[in-house]
Amino acid sequence: MEYNTAFSLNMLEYDLVTVDKSTIFRTLTLFEQQKLIHKIEDGSGSTKYALCVEGCNCEAIDQHFHFHCTNCKETFCLTELNIPNIQLPSKFEMKQANVVLKGVCANCNL
Repeated sequence: MEYNTAFSLNMLEYDLVTVDKSTIFRTLTLFEQQKLIHKIEDGSGSTKYALCVEGCNCEAIDQHFHFHCTNCKETFCLTELNIPNIQLPSKFEMKQANVVLKGVCANCNL
């Protein structure tokens, strides 16, 4: 199974010490608008970002499950597990779905 690791703004600030926080945030916003990355709210209180897979348009059909490790606190995109199509009531329109599974990742479960 293929997966990508998500990263938070704080993680980027730590790795990019010479770049200020507002520049990083503006860049993330631009990348999200260009559908290069997507946001994940994993319940940790920190928004995470992950690369979109090739051909992703960030539409409902492209959305996938995420996994948050309760041990190491990493969040992973499970890109091969798409969120199933849900039949919504009349005049409801889904713009985003966020499904986060929680448990222990493969690295912590050795």
